[in-house]
Amino acid sequence: MDLRILEIASHTENNKVLDNFTHKSKNKNPLCGDEMEISLIVKDDVVKDIGYQCKSCVYCQASVSLLSRKIKDKKIEEIKFFIASGENLFEDVKTTLEKHWKDFKEILDKKNIARKECLLLPLRTVLKALKI
Repeated sequence: MDLRILEIASHTENNKVLDNFTHKSKNKNPLCGDEMEISLIVKDDVVKDIGYQCKSCVYCQASVSLLSRKIKDKKIEEIKFFIASGENLFEDVKTTLEKHWKDFKEILDKKNIARKECLLLPLRTVLKALKI
């Protein structure tokens, strides 16, 4: 396992329950059983705070940890665009990411293709919460 995945997953400051959320979603990976719950506080189409809880592998935890740090203070449209692009990072499609999202390139990568569904679960759960 890549030590970088463990390092990213160790940032757990947003692993919390938000009581005053405006958006919330639960999602499960049918392949491995990873479970994810994400709650968001959205104001004026901007994510102000995020909380997540998960019962999942370290790949899923790394992805949600990174995502939770990157989507704060971002407009919903920016998040939507990034998540659509994120799905393409595993493919041979030329994908350009804004500088803000570049950290995802090291985990959403062909070397982790066996864990693709684990890595994308947090992104898909955020989309579901935002009903995009």
